[in-house]
Amino acid sequence: MNRWAWVEVSEAAIEHNVRQLAAIAAPSRVWAVVKANGYGHGAVASARAALAGGAQGLCVALVQEGVELRDAGVTAPILVLSEQPPETAATAISAGLTSTVYGAGGIAALAAAGGRLHPVHLKIDTGMRRVGADPVSAVAIADMIESSPAVTLAGVFTHLAVADEPGNDFTSEQLRRFDEVLNALSAAGHRPPVVHAANSAAAMLQPNARRDFVRAGIAIYGLAPAPSVASECRELHPALSLHARVAFVKQVRAGERISYGLHHRFERDTTVATLPLGYADGVPRKFQSVGGEVLLGGIRRPIVGIVTMDQLLVDCGPAGGDERQVAVGDHAVLIGRQGDEEITVADWAQQLGVIGYEVVCGLSSRLERRPA
Repeated sequence: MNRWAWVEVSEAAIEHNVRQLAAIAAPSRVWAVVKANGYGHGAVASARAALAGGAQGLCVALVQEGVELRDAGVTAPILVLSEQPPETAATAISAGLTSTVYGAGGIAALAAAGGRLHPVHLKIDTGMRRVGADPVSAVAIADMIESSPAVTLAGVFTHLAVADEPGNDFTSEQLRRFDEVLNALSAAGHRPPVVHAANSAAAMLQPNARRDFVRAGIAIYGLAPAPSVASECRELHPALSLHARVAFVKQVRAGERISYGLHHRFERDTTVATLPLGYADGVPRKFQSVGGEVLLGGIRRPIVGIVTMDQLLVDCGPAGGDERQVAVGDHAVLIGRQGDEEITVADWAQQLGVIGYEVVCGLSSRLERRPA
């Protein structure tokens, strides 16, 4: 594909980040979370890089995400992190995935699908209040699993709601509840082979959460789970950058307005460059109103006018200004480094009032992922 807008992903950065996290979490192992197309980085490439960096397994959100990895030749263990629709059970079994269950319905769906003995992890809701088994039901559900000829209890886990908030006592409370469940399971004769609780933030901040393995997601891509965790991420390398080439250059006269709604009015004669990507690619429509910029010629240049579906406009300075000349084909960077300047995912997140996860997951499949 030869489109003049693309994403570059450094597999070397992902490998490095997994090694860093493994050193932090040791002796706990690292399982890499590659759901949502590897947080926008490309699931298959991210999975391979993470495994090369020492990850012992992979986590996805959907059965079809696991199947994509299997079809690409990935043989590592793959855990689907939530219960799936019953009609996907046969596919999960045939692909050799590990399923998550919360109760009788999930167990029954896998049993009805038949096939070989299928490993499952039991998810416990210790306070996130999203999905998972109530702690008081854990032993009964484990009994159901072990009494079924179709499934076997391969793990027990929970998810932490505020692990990225250092000092928030609720993380300790969730872990206390989780330990109560594990003790009750043990007393009832259930000893799951693996136990896990830590996400990226907890892997770095909460030693008590690390358990048998940590589920590292955003951090393997070199991004901080939250600003409060940024200092712990100093040794991580961002893996993703966003690029385009100038598709058109025009001179706009003082007093003219541009783009939909004609909201932006130029106060001087200006050179304007068009980049061939827009909100259908993940650049927010309102980006110009929150200070969105691009790097062109190593210079920060503001986005002007409404970002359209497929294109955006860049103010390249006064018309005729030699130091700011720009031409069709020139390389622009929207996320990443050019010369001495850098625009980061965190910059986008701060400007837009979102989290970094939204920025990278929002980069659409129209943008080819290329190796850096």
